[in-house]
Amino acid sequence: EEDCNICNFLFVTIQIAVFLSVTQTYILMNLVDVLKVLELSEDMEGVSLEAGLCTSRSDQDVTDLSYKIDKKIQLSAPTKQLFPGETPFPVDFSVMTTVRPVKGSQVFLFSLYDPQGTQQLGVELARSPVFLYEDHNGQPSPDMYPIFRKVSLADGKWHRVAYSVEGQSVTLYLDCVKVETLELLRGPDPHVSTEGVSVFGTRLLDEAVFEVRQIHTCLCPWVWYKMTSVSLSRAAISTS
Repeated sequence: EEDCNICNFLFVTIQIAVFLSVTQTYILMNLVDVLKVLELSEDMEGVSLEAGLCTSRSDQDVTDLSYKIDKKIQLSAPTKQLFPGETPFPVDFSVMTTVRPVKGSQVFLFSLYDPQGTQQLGVELARSPVFLYEDHNGQPSPDMYPIFRKVSLADGKWHRVAYSVEGQSVTLYLDCVKVETLELLRGPDPHVSTEGVSVFGTRLLDEAVFEVRQIHTCLCPWVWYKMTSVSLSRAAISTS
């Protein structure tokens, strides 16, 4: 509970700074609930509702709930459902999740594939997690994917995880604290296709289990910081 209250406080302070230049209305208009699009439900086999990261908060009576995934599951939808019309996948973006994988597991929580089946984006929850990103020209190559060796995202605990991609770098934030910035050696005008499919739960390995509440997309590069304190038992993707 103390941890939840701290992050609620962080949200208040950051909200003031962010909204000097961007309004909350803009954020809400560009927010997409990915799990809603993919129709994840506790009625599915292997999916159940559990208590989330914060079981109680001083300012709310509602308990956070999360989806517990206890077997291999794969949900997919055309990426165009996340980015409708002529909306492109942004060059700079943030990827966020609040999740609890089983200790020692290796999980790709969310992935984007192009029409040829190439994985262009992958959010991995593992020891020394890889941030999988590949633009339309195949850059960076797999041997150059950023690997965050200073942390483990598979220690069996709840974590707020945020990747912020800007230019030629990607920064990892863990539990609202900056961990490390690594090079992301993509091309000068990188593109991620919206003509393929978006997949939740792809490449789950063996008996990997995790809990997650939501995944969002938003056309704002800095929303990761807001979401790390707001979405206390959620997964999210924020883009710009």
